[in-house]
Amino acid sequence: MMRKDPDLFPVKKEGVFLAHCAVSPLPKPARDALTEVADSQMRLGGFGLAPYRKILEDLRTAAAELFSTDPDNVAFVKNTSEAMGMIANGYPFREGDEILSYVHEYPANHYPWRLQEKRGVRLVLLPDRPVAAQPTQGLPCGWSMDDVRRLTSDRTRLIAISHVQFTSGYAADLEELGRFCRERGIDLVVDAAQSLGSLTIEPDRCHIAAIAASGWKWLFGPTGTGLFYTSREFRQKLGDVLVGAEGMIQGDDYLNHTWQPHPSARRFEYSTSPTALAAALKASLRAAILPVGLYNIQEEIFRLQDRILENLDPERYKPVVFARANRSGILSVICRYDPETIMKEAARRGVFVSARSGYLRLAPHWCTSDEEVHRAVSVLNNLGRCAPAWEKCPAWCGTGCPPRPAPNRNIQP
Repeated sequence: MMRKDPDLFPVKKEGVFLAHCAVSPLPKPARDALTEVADSQMRLGGFGLAPYRKILEDLRTAAAELFSTDPDNVAFVKNTSEAMGMIANGYPFREGDEILSYVHEYPANHYPWRLQEKRGVRLVLLPDRPVAAQPTQGLPCGWSMDDVRRLTSDRTRLIAISHVQFTSGYAADLEELGRFCRERGIDLVVDAAQSLGSLTIEPDRCHIAAIAASGWKWLFGPTGTGLFYTSREFRQKLGDVLVGAEGMIQGDDYLNHTWQPHPSARRFEYSTSPTALAAALKASLRAAILPVGLYNIQEEIFRLQDRILENLDPERYKPVVFARANRSGILSVICRYDPETIMKEAARRGVFVSARSGYLRLAPHWCTSDEEVHRAVSVLNNLGRCAPAWEKCPAWCGTGCPPRPAPNRNIQP
């Protein structure tokens, strides 16, 4: 395990960061790579970018190590929506075909499939199920394999699901789901924005057709970056949606208009890629993910979550806990009082968490220390204890109590 070094992660000098499921802070090597390329372009324009022509190739190689696959199966994209749009609009659907997904998917893994209704394709949504170890009081939770089996038909062509649900943190068992899809000839498409970099994921072994993931969460990359995996067989099914010079074998031979798209995933890098952003993402993978290893990262995150669970005040916070196979890097909790206000007040005290869809989400990474977890939990517990008195405070007191937020009706006093 690498040292949890503030020189590698300058955010540690600002406070405790437990919001890696939102936008992660850049490690220093990523910032350095980003500014190096930008400075070179500032000084020499396109001539300054010449030394960095191999950046995308190097990034694909690093990303392939994450996926345990061949670099030909990986492309650099700008975000999850871009990759999902190329899949959905390029897939050879026929009228009457069906797509199976989950009712509470993140928009990047919902709207591209909704768009296919214009082609006569039916989007079937798995209902929300209480798959956590305790009630989630009506907040989004997850889905069940029983419903997958029940709602799959002979017209189901594709299952589009998030590896980890961004609200509750429920993680799909991709091995089980992959076997199910393989046995029925269904293509499994996975949104891994909330898992890649925090959980092990092996698409070739799990029979996954495609994976799309943003780079600015668990991968420590800059916004505007993402990774896109496709199996060779699946790429052959997809029609072209976005095309340009970079997607063609002849590359910068611009007057050669021969239709020669790359057979590898490079065909999805259809136009000029942001070199500086790609360099920063590659630096993050090489400095802060690959040397540690996904399995080690996963286990350290779970250990840190266990420390949180041991010490979080159960009278003010109700954690959502899943079975081991469905755990993820997100530990969602139901708060006694408004999670948005808790998030803002925690940030004022140097503890950075995130709130989504009624949950407060706690998301440590491998670089989080035990001391930081202790400090964060102390702040959250003190905020929770202070909350009932907020409305009585005539002014800011020594603990900095804000006006009292509205009670969260999803948790009983």
